[in-house]
Amino acid sequence: MTHSRHLATVLSRSYPWVTAPFLVSAPMRVMAGPALAVSVSQAGGLGFLGPGVKTQDLLADLQDTSDRIKALPQRVSFSERSLLPVGVGFQLWSDDLDIAITAIERFKPCAAWLYAPREGPGEYDVWSRRIRTVSAQTQIWIQIGTLAEARELLHSQELPDVIVVQGAEAGGHGRAHDGLGLITLLPEVADLVAGRVPLFAAGGIADGRGAAAALCLGASGVVMGTRFLASEEARISGGYQQEIIRASDGAASTTRTLLYNHLRGTMGWPSHYSPRTITNRSFVEHQQGRPFAELKALHDEALKAGDQGWGPAGRLATYAGASIGLIHEVKSAATTVREIQEEVRAKLPSL
Repeated sequence: MTHSRHLATVLSRSYPWVTAPFLVSAPMRVMAGPALAVSVSQAGGLGFLGPGVKTQDLLADLQDTSDRIKALPQRVSFSERSLLPVGVGFQLWSDDLDIAITAIERFKPCAAWLYAPREGPGEYDVWSRRIRTVSAQTQIWIQIGTLAEARELLHSQELPDVIVVQGAEAGGHGRAHDGLGLITLLPEVADLVAGRVPLFAAGGIADGRGAAAALCLGASGVVMGTRFLASEEARISGGYQQEIIRASDGAASTTRTLLYNHLRGTMGWPSHYSPRTITNRSFVEHQQGRPFAELKALHDEALKAGDQGWGPAGRLATYAGASIGLIHEVKSAATTVREIQEEVRAKLPSL
């Protein structure tokens, strides 16, 4: 853990409000909004805004975030810095670079999380250079899911400030065919990187046990997505959230499939990404051979049912990770941050 602890100390200078261990809420598309991001950062973690339906949506979210930060009782660690104490996430295949740069130049978020380029890792260099030109202190976070991607980053022109290592257990869109579990992937990436860049662990972590394990495997910090879907501040429907709480046995009740993307009309992801979702009637009937046109019509009808459209008998998509069986109640994001930090410190007193 020598490298990871040294790098965690370096990171503390860039994020002085963060308390150990370094916990992050993932930039989940649409669902990670200003209320969630600010709550996590205020509690001593780092909150990220997720991409919107359109890149233009980020401008309104950043303005809302800025207003919320200004309304907080001033903390020295926030007020001494010119950067906004939240990060922003981008899906490179669908986000507009020029609009993204306008937003970053105006609001100066502390971090920009880059993921899923359409044309390959060279896009990371383009985005990184543009971001650093308008906001030199904004740190670049890049998410990977394979050792090959890590190797490519180490040979890139613009070395990121943080590499997020996502295991196959993660919810949302991860590697479709060549993903690996975090417990094997993370230490191999750590050996390759050899302390040159801080690593953050993502995928299947929902409590202090998983977070402590990730730190022991070489991570400087931990990212959680599904755990924060069960937050009071998540921008999410009640039916979706209750399905996160209800479901268990992620190996049996979640799967990687493009079906729900097609039903929702969410198209365009590069072919090497596929989402993990909780299975329901749509998936079961798809496996049984029901025609897609019928599934689509039933899905669209379920959209009118409100919260009843989710669940094992429902038809609406519940993107979630394999850690669902570890999540049993909805809490404030701040409570989640503090509880997990306390659990980790109890297991790793040296922190």
